[in-house]
Amino acid sequence: MKAKKKIILIGAGGHCNSCIDVIEQENRYKIVGLIDKKKKSNSKYKIIGTDKDLKKIKKNCNNILVSIGQIKNFFAREKIYKFGKKNNFNFPIIISPNAFVSKEAKLGEGTIIMHGAIVNKNAKIGRNCIINTGSIVEHDVHIGDNCHISTGAIVNGGVTIGQNSFIGSGSVIKQSLKIGNQCFINAKKFLQKSLKNNSKFL
Repeated sequence: MKAKKKIILIGAGGHCNSCIDVIEQENRYKIVGLIDKKKKSNSKYKIIGTDKDLKKIKKNCNNILVSIGQIKNFFAREKIYKFGKKNNFNFPIIISPNAFVSKEAKLGEGTIIMHGAIVNKNAKIGRNCIINTGSIVEHDVHIGDNCHISTGAIVNGGVTIGQNSFIGSGSVIKQSLKIGNQCFINAKKFLQKSLKNNSKFL
């Protein structure tokens, strides 16, 4: 049996627990620990340091995943990703075995596809994104870097979403719309018009 590669998760909150389950189900990586400012995690994996310890930790593990959500801060995930790239970390793509990803879809590094998600033909998802549990990314959708498509959200065909944007749980995006960078769409909304950069749809 081929040995699993090691991986470290950055962020030990609630979203981290969901990421852990996906990684364990995918069964390609062995989680060696978590990075967080907290001293204790609420999972079976230990916190092995903070952001400041990453350079030292790199000697034993070069793979990392950003396992924090994005509701409160558009740029937290991006900041960690850029730090990791600057220090030559590897960002694997993680796909739940319970998700469907078209062979003709493209995923950027560091992106995680959670349980029950669907990513359809010709969709392009950027780097360091979360396609969360049960969400649907339809055909020909383009999603920028560092985006979070929340649980049960539906992004219909031909939609473009700019980087660092958040689509809330259960929201539906009408086909062919354009959503700018750093946009926030609240949960259970039906978006019927395009949004400029830094827009909020509450």
